[in-house]
Order: sequence, then C-alpha cells, then structure tokens
Amino acid sequence: MLRREFVASLAALVASGAFAQTTQTPAEPGLQVGAGTPFTPDFVTQRARALSQSAYEEPRRIPEAWTSISYDDYQAIWFDGRNALWNDEADTPLRMDVFAPGLYFPTPISIAMVENGMAKPLRFDMGVFDKTDKFPDLPIDDSLGYSGLRLRAELERAGIYQEFTVFQGASYFRAIGTGDIYGASARGLAVDTASPTGEEFPEFREFWLEKPVPGADTFVLHALLDSPSCTGAYRFAITPGAPLVMDVDAHVFARRDIDNIGIAPLTSMFQYDQTNRHRFTDFRPAVHDSDGLQIINGAGETIWRPLANPKELQISAFVDNNPKGFGLMQRARNYSDFADLEALYHRRPGVWIEPKEDWGRGSVALIEIPTPSEIFDNIVCYWRPSGGVERGSENRFSYRLTWGDAPGYGQGLTVLNTMIGSAFDNNGMIVLIDFEAGATVPDDLNEIDIITQSSAGEVSGGVLQRNPETGGPRLAFKFYPGEATLIEFRAQLQLADAPLSEVWLYRWTA
Repeated sequence: MLRREFVASLAALVASGAFAQTTQTPAEPGLQVGAGTPFTPDFVTQRARALSQSAYEEPRRIPEAWTSISYDDYQAIWFDGRNALWNDEADTPLRMDVFAPGLYFPTPISIAMVENGMAKPLRFDMGVFDKTDKFPDLPIDDSLGYSGLRLRAELERAGIYQEFTVFQGASYFRAIGTGDIYGASARGLAVDTASPTGEEFPEFREFWLEKPVPGADTFVLHALLDSPSCTGAYRFAITPGAPLVMDVDAHVFARRDIDNIGIAPLTSMFQYDQTNRHRFTDFRPAVHDSDGLQIINGAGETIWRPLANPKELQISAFVDNNPKGFGLMQRARNYSDFADLEALYHRRPGVWIEPKEDWGRGSVALIEIPTPSEIFDNIVCYWRPSGGVERGSENRFSYRLTWGDAPGYGQGLTVLNTMIGSAFDNNGMIVLIDFEAGATVPDDLNEIDIITQSSAGEVSGGVLQRNPETGGPRLAFKFYPGEATLIEFRAQLQLADAPLSEVWLYRWTA
C-alpha cells in the first residue's frame, strides 16, 4: 500500500496547529448529526450476521473526478478542527475529526455518535473542510461521504487535543503512543494475502463512536466490516498514552470457505538496515518502520526474526499452537540509527498483539515484498488459523494491540542489532548479532554456549565478544553459501543448558 505521502500530510496538518482548537466560532458549522435510532451492545453483531446471509453488494463509490486528483490536490483540503465532534463540550474528553473523500479513498463511510442508547448519524457536509484555491472544482452529489475518522484527546497539556488514532481506507487503522509518530498500520482482517489469485481487502463500512463520560480515559468505537468473503463486527476499546493500548473484539462471519485468512494483520515498511545496506545508495544508515518480527510461541519460546527486503516475494510461516503474542517491533530507537530529521524513524512505534483466548493451531505468517523505496509498505504479518474458516461459520477473536516502545515482551537477552556482509577478501559471509547487556550475562563469556544451525551451506563456529558500547555479548560467525540461494539460520545463547537469549532466526537469500 502506498501511503508515505498521506502519513506525511497528516503530520503537516498536526504541525500547523489546526487541531489544537478548543472552542468553536459561530462561523463554523460543526459536525451535524441526524435523528437517533436505538443502539445496543450486540447491534453491530446482528447487522454483520444478517449481512453475511445475503449476497455481497458493492458499496457506492464517489465520482471518478475525486479519485483522479493528485496528492497535492488532496493536501489542499483539510478538516477544520473547530468543527470536531464535541468541540464545544468542555466536559467531554474526546474529539473526533473526519477526512475528506478523494484520492486513495473512493468509498464513503457512515459514522454515528452513540449516546444514551441512541445512535445519531453524522451528515456529510463539505462546509466542515477548509481548502486552498489550488483545490480543483469537483462535482458535489449524494454519492460523497467522509472517508475516515481521527480521534484526539488531552494527552500532554490541558486544552490541547492531540490525535492518537486514525481509521481510513479499507479496514486499515493506525495508532501512536504519546510522543511517537505514525508508522506501522493494522487492519481489521486480511484475506488471500500474497495469493496468486490476488488479495481481497475487506472494508469498514460503518462506525459508531460512543460518547465518553467526563473523566473517561478509554474510548469505544464499533465498526461493521464487509467484503465478498465475509462480514465482521468489531469493537475497539482505545486507551491513549505511552504506550497506547487497544483492546479488539472481532466477530467474523464467513460467506465462503476462506483458507488464507489473516487475524490481527499488521502492515509495515522495511527497506534496509545493516543486513542489506550495500544494496542502496542513501546517506542514512537504515530506513524502516519496523526492524523485526517478535513471537512468543505457545511453548513460551521467544523468537526474533529480523525483517528483510528480498529480491523476490517470500512467505514464512511460524507454526504454533496457542501463541502468547507476536508483533512487528522497532528496536532501533536512537536518532543515530537513521540520521533522518524528517521521517524520524526512531519514533515509529512497535505493535504487539496479545491474544485474549486460545487461538488453537495455526501459524504466524510473515510476507516480505521487494521494494525499491520507502514509500511502499512491503511487510505484512498476521495469525493464520489452521484450516481457515468455513462458509457459514461464526468466528470470535479478541486480542490486545499495544502501540509504543518495544521492551518487556518475552524472555532472555534481546537482539539489539543484526549485521551481515562479505568477509575479508570476499571469503564467505559474516553475521554479527548484538545482544543486550543483562544481569544474567556472566563476566566470563566462555561460560556461554553458542547454538547455531543452518539449512544449507557451511557455517563456522561462533565467537563471542563483549561489545564495549552496549555492554552485551556480540556473536559472530561466518558462513559459506556455496551454491545455495536460500539459507535458514537459527542461533541462541545458552547458559548451563538453559536459554540465555531469545532465539534469533534469519532467512538469507543470494
């Protein structure tokens, strides 16, 4: 998904101060709501169930003239924060903005505000947007609608409402912990990702936002998902902060047998780091939103798989039973890791997924797509249940998404960095793995056992040295790929026959 420019436009709008308003001037219309209808906790589930029992209908689309505009055109129209929902209610601790239609967002969505058991729909109004004279003259008709929503709250200063989550485009959404900037995205559901027949993108068609009581710090949003293959009812309980925590309850109804279905999918970008730096001419030492996939499997083993930007599409499956958690993490957290004053990759949050019940047998799927540029998302991961879902079935999944810094997940010394390059005089390849320092690391590194495995090629014995900058052990080994074009590596440090570090996995390709 191409979205670098769109995220940059969000950052520019925030920097402009357009969303820091706390009072509404009489000249601004504000978001208008219609007459209310009853809303109950299982209302969306009933809608999704009924919808799944009928044939799929394509949603209405906005006029083609709106989707043919340029990125610069779309930047020329923006929501005026003075029109935010509840902007004139000082006791309500939440503000909601909406996004204009157009460009990458051809499907209008329905949004309603829920209060006292009644759902009141928002009426579409071009008057809530500001625009420059560069915005083109486009047709206005009944097919138009808002393309997404953004939530804001008082996170750091009283009276200043900062955004913390955005829902826009298909079933995509993204969030940030306080002090972070947008990076990886999540989705409601993935269907047939990396399939030869093409991927299906389910869409959130309708949203219901519950009006929070004064003093609330958790905000509830409901969403109805629809696609040719399935429908779904979603409930998001979002608690902003550092980190931001999002509890998700999903009730999925299958219209057909779906073998390749992705639960809790994440999407990110990885172009290069010190594993493949030689392929890119760039002043920055690394460019990525996430640098690794972390898994705590059902057996309690902690796995770290550095991400790759392969020359050909590659798919990995980490088979498991009742995973304890997984996520796309950004462990590189220093400015010097990227030296980028604009993208600020060191402030991109990791996203950790924690199932709230047993998910049974399946696999954590990792899809890595070749990319020449940082403007493309090229990393996808999700839980793929064994056997998929059957036509007519009802499937419940609940999980917690944590958006923020990466520490605290799993056991053992974490991997800080992975470096791969040619050995002296091109005599083989060298792999360097830096582990964190810790109280469990003995003063004498010779007491540590090094466990390495490879699927092909010739691998030398490992050598441990202490990294004087991190204080932790550095593992180095050499390998000779020979005729191999793909090698799977596994390495771990052990002490007294017990794991000292997490398991490092890597797929090397020629």
